[in-house]
Amino acid sequence: MMAFFASIEQNPIGTWVRESPSLLAFPFILFLHTLGLAMLAGLNIGLDAWLLGRRKLPPFELANIYRVMWVGFGINALSGVVLLAAYPAKALTNWVFFAKLLCIVVALWVLQRLKGELAIAAGAAERDVSAHARRLAFASLLLWTATIFAGRLLAYTHHILLVSEGLS
Repeated sequence: MMAFFASIEQNPIGTWVRESPSLLAFPFILFLHTLGLAMLAGLNIGLDAWLLGRRKLPPFELANIYRVMWVGFGINALSGVVLLAAYPAKALTNWVFFAKLLCIVVALWVLQRLKGELAIAAGAAERDVSAHARRLAFASLLLWTATIFAGRLLAYTHHILLVSEGLS
């Protein structure tokens, strides 16, 4: 397994991101990851808080917000793969990384369920926020919080930074 991680570490993109002094390397990729996070989790948390703070839903259209969230997901996925290419052993030997991925998958599933729940309300006149929508919004808040927390923990919980350097 470590040989596989070493081969990923030695790829040109990962090496460039990890070793280049350019601001377009690691700092910019990390910025893109943060931007995607803001677009996906930030908007999602805003939507969740809006739902939890309301008793009634006015007629609304959320298609553009969902589109921005999915663009954010795309930015996060691409920048995440590049960051993973730079430090594969750091992430792939850390259970926190897999917990983060699980939280993301479940949060996206909850988002799709919430989208379906809100689609019912979108065309109707003002109506009550359902208990189901509130539960989904609360679960979404917890999941995105856990995702962000796990992402930050990755910087501090690794046992191996680079295979080529052994244990860090």
